[in-house]
Amino acid sequence: MSDLYPNIEAFCRHWSNAAMLQHTYEALEREFNAGNDGCIDAAKCILECACKTLVEELDDPINPIRERPDSPIKSDNPSLGNWLTAAIRLLNLVDDRTDPLNKVISQYNTLTVELGNFRKKAGPLSHGKLGFVNRLSEHHRRMAIIAADTVIGFLHDAYLDQQTDPVRTFEPYERFGVFNEKIDAYIGFAGARIEDGRLIVGIELEEFDTRRIDVSVSQLLFGVERQTYKEALRRTAALPLPEPEEEAVDD
Repeated sequence: MSDLYPNIEAFCRHWSNAAMLQHTYEALEREFNAGNDGCIDAAKCILECACKTLVEELDDPINPIRERPDSPIKSDNPSLGNWLTAAIRLLNLVDDRTDPLNKVISQYNTLTVELGNFRKKAGPLSHGKLGFVNRLSEHHRRMAIIAADTVIGFLHDAYLDQQTDPVRTFEPYERFGVFNEKIDAYIGFAGARIEDGRLIVGIELEEFDTRRIDVSVSQLLFGVERQTYKEALRRTAALPLPEPEEEAVDD
């Protein structure tokens, strides 16, 4: 683990299925190790991506934060500070305007703004700005990365303390270890059969409450065994779709 940005590393490891986050993290390591100012832009991108990830994970689909009257991300192009404010609201870190934590959050927000200023001076890695830019000193690069790491650590710790909704979460199955163990201990199968190429399984929640689960082969593999799904896809990629069966017409 990097001594300079352990929180960024921990966040990226936690959200290992977020492709853009992983690409940006690779860019951060590459640019920093090479002594390039592009690592500042990569750190900013990771922070913005972290905020967006948490907003998407915690947002209420019935009352999305972007559509609320006081939403900080209503504009077409929200700033980094706007995304940070949105994430903090959804994490329920502030009760009201008099909450002392507001001052702490304000300082974090200031860090994000200054990080953005560093990025503009350093020249963007992913925004396409042209022209010669002066290289920042090593101290400036380290300061920008540490600022991003501090904010991400603050958000990540707060998120891990939240009770994630398993129904709509983007988190992997392993995130719910204790819940999974309880379900496996007290909930059982109530028979299984194959019907018209689909797996029909009964789940016995209680003595007189059995739910029927109906899944196709592709659904089962995609949700449970992704590598086998990929292998099945490889073996069937060149095959034509089967013709739909014609319904029998009564005379």
